[in-house]
Amino acid sequence: MDYGVWEPARLGRTRLLDGRALGWAEWGPADGDPVLLCPGAATSRWLGFGGGVLDSAGIRLISVDRPGLGASDPAPGRTLTSWAADIRHLIQERALGVPSAVGFSQGAPFALALAAGGLVNAVAVVSGSDELAHARFAHSLPPQVRDMVDAVAADPDAAEASFAGFGSADTLWDLILATSPEADRAVYTDPVFQHAFRRAMDEAFSQGPAGYARDTVLAMGRWPFDPADIAVPVDLWYGQQDTSPVHSPDRGESLTRMIPTATRHLVPAAAGSLLWTHAEAILHTLTAHAR
Repeated sequence: MDYGVWEPARLGRTRLLDGRALGWAEWGPADGDPVLLCPGAATSRWLGFGGGVLDSAGIRLISVDRPGLGASDPAPGRTLTSWAADIRHLIQERALGVPSAVGFSQGAPFALALAAGGLVNAVAVVSGSDELAHARFAHSLPPQVRDMVDAVAADPDAAEASFAGFGSADTLWDLILATSPEADRAVYTDPVFQHAFRRAMDEAFSQGPAGYARDTVLAMGRWPFDPADIAVPVDLWYGQQDTSPVHSPDRGESLTRMIPTATRHLVPAAAGSLLWTHAEAILHTLTAHAR
């Protein structure tokens, strides 16, 4: 089956004001409606989605490596707020106007930070990580996730060092397969998809584990913005069969109530891989807001 993980049409790096560069990959027409992709944990710009949909839909998908991952230079101590500042500059330099955004899995808080900063016109959160350190999840996290959240709250620097010691492409690939239901394993182990996924992971760790570790600290900590202040449309997509311990514990139910502009889409037969199994619906719904 074709899960839409096509080769990028264009690759590049954009220089920031402080001299760092952000690496990116693009699919779809160069003059299409821009959609920024915030990839999931421990992956890079190489793993896109919707390859068979983008041209006909007139969508220019732009996946951006976060600092320290893939082709993006590191930024020690970076935050969700500084990430939004980096993307503000990238949008200006590449004349993207006001794009839309997609945040997959651990990329969700990064996409929502762009919405909170007024940089995008709509967001699709797909199988997204939630604000796991929020009090509403005090009693609903799996023990191993609760330990990570507590470690970040107690000593962020020590937690970051611990995550770096754990992080590698092989370790995380094994963890993904171990915590995924059969519906997701069928996608992830498809030969074409697995090649694209593993290449994206290998590139994500090409500079070492520090970028992954910083991402994880930010994902396990409190968000520096209030979801209630987000004013653009937000679609929250979750698969009913999703078993990932680091996605939203209630599949976006409480986050939908917190974001006044949010709509929740709970897909009964889908699991965590619905970015690739339901790409057309996700992109159609997202771009309809802007158009």
